[in-house]
Amino acid sequence: MRPLPRLLLVAALSSVSLLAGCKRAHRMAHQTLNHTIGSEPDYTPQIQALLTTPHISDLKYPDFAALQAPINDLYDQHDFDALWVKSGKPTPQAEEMLAEFAGALKRGLRPQDYDGGKWQQREANLKSPEGAALFDVALTVNAMRFISDLHAGRTNPAHFTFGVKGYDDRKIDAANVLATNIIDGTDVTKALDDVEPQAAQFQALKAGMAHYLDLVPQDHTEPLPVIDTKAKMLTLTAGYPALQPLQQKLVLLGDMSSTTDPNSADIDAITEGLKHFQHRHGIAEDGKLGHDVVEALNTPIAARVTQIADSMERWRWLNDNYQNAAIMVNLPEFQLRAYEGTGADHHEVFRMNVVDGKSDDPTHNTPVIADQMKYLVFRPYWNVPPSIAKKEIIPHMEKQHDYLSAKNYETVDLKGNPAAADMGRIAQGSVMVRQKAGTTNSLGLVKFMFPNPFNVYLHDTNEKALFTRTRRDYSHGCVRLQDPPKLANWVLRDNPKWDEDSIAEAMNDGQDNKTVLLPKPIPVVIFYATAWSDNGEMHFFKDMYSYDADLEKTLDSGRPYPTKPMQVVTEKDA
Repeated sequence: MRPLPRLLLVAALSSVSLLAGCKRAHRMAHQTLNHTIGSEPDYTPQIQALLTTPHISDLKYPDFAALQAPINDLYDQHDFDALWVKSGKPTPQAEEMLAEFAGALKRGLRPQDYDGGKWQQREANLKSPEGAALFDVALTVNAMRFISDLHAGRTNPAHFTFGVKGYDDRKIDAANVLATNIIDGTDVTKALDDVEPQAAQFQALKAGMAHYLDLVPQDHTEPLPVIDTKAKMLTLTAGYPALQPLQQKLVLLGDMSSTTDPNSADIDAITEGLKHFQHRHGIAEDGKLGHDVVEALNTPIAARVTQIADSMERWRWLNDNYQNAAIMVNLPEFQLRAYEGTGADHHEVFRMNVVDGKSDDPTHNTPVIADQMKYLVFRPYWNVPPSIAKKEIIPHMEKQHDYLSAKNYETVDLKGNPAAADMGRIAQGSVMVRQKAGTTNSLGLVKFMFPNPFNVYLHDTNEKALFTRTRRDYSHGCVRLQDPPKLANWVLRDNPKWDEDSIAEAMNDGQDNKTVLLPKPIPVVIFYATAWSDNGEMHFFKDMYSYDADLEKTLDSGRPYPTKPMQVVTEKDA
């Protein structure tokens, strides 16, 4: 008997599928076709065997229970055919995805987290059905993890005791992305670009990452001599023993022109380059060599790459509303930026210096927060948190009987009614210490409220001199503003009742503790980025709260990444 012509056989088997009306019939027909005409190896039994349990020992992170159901559905939609292997070889899309894994650091991820180092051996085993099935399923698992990590990050902000609203909405249907844009797609890189945050700052960090990865193999400069004490400052002279390595480092990092003769020892040019370096690293721009400057200059470029990656990770926590927030405070930079516009028109309109929580006391570290500013309060009282009253106010009361009145404090019950200044009840929290409104109030003359579990907000301050300092971590946890009237005028710009004059009057002569609701809530992000791109130029700052160190420690622990908070929420204020 002569074999059926190919087209006739396809038609016959397709009709079987239609009559049966189920996926199983279609799968049987498809497998019979492959077996009859010998066009493609069949790995279905091996793939199905791998997917019976959410564990593959050959993976770096073997357990994939959270992905088992969507992966099964994805293969079911493709009749459990191989998704990444054709004719015993990786598909072009598979090769592109493997290249993305290998270059994961360009996107702020770690290549080893996606089975880096295992793929060459897996490709060598493609000739066996078991090897082909393992390659295929392992690539699917890692691709889905990669997509999810690019979109929402690997870690959960709740683990770090941060308050990022909207994070739970960041989940992405990675299987759908694979099915619609990658497995049979023509541009895997673009498909992955599309799942990343589109915010201008994230994209700028990504560009900065590419540049600093290029610099890593170019850095052959010698470390500069360490300056032992932070108080010691060296003015650059021709006699400085490490003048040439200093100049080479500044040229490499772009703080001096690459056309500068590395042997010229032009002190003026080197001093200007050093000032530019100081500007990019949050150090006083005096052109002198001090402990902090030398420490920053000697920081390996690979460490700067990690800072960029950590900053990119936190951007992935933010949903679209907060990636384009109207107000963003970058804590390590001690800067607030205000933005207007949406999407491609999202642009900075002004910035100001801020004071953050103290770094030498973990209970006063300002947390990362993404929330909605809903109102502001002119001439606010400062309701001293019970923890601060017990720790700081009561000891002063014990030493000075009139301390409260001298500092413009009063005591009230939990309803705000006057109460006796009983230290025992203050310590218990049944009597509150409250600072009266006015110019001596620790909150200044206005505060901006976005209610959150940490009792953190933006506010004025009566300690204006702090804004002249380069390092500004002095508060109990709240963020103090250099120019509160400017921010008040800006957040109330859509309210015709308020302008510069009425705001000044409310702050200086108005009603105490006057609440003003905003016409609509304003997204606010209290962020932590030790790497920040400013007009295309990378800036780096100290990890003053060790939030980068905490993140790296969590990432080092591997999957599954923890979600339980590292510590209890602590109330902060002022």
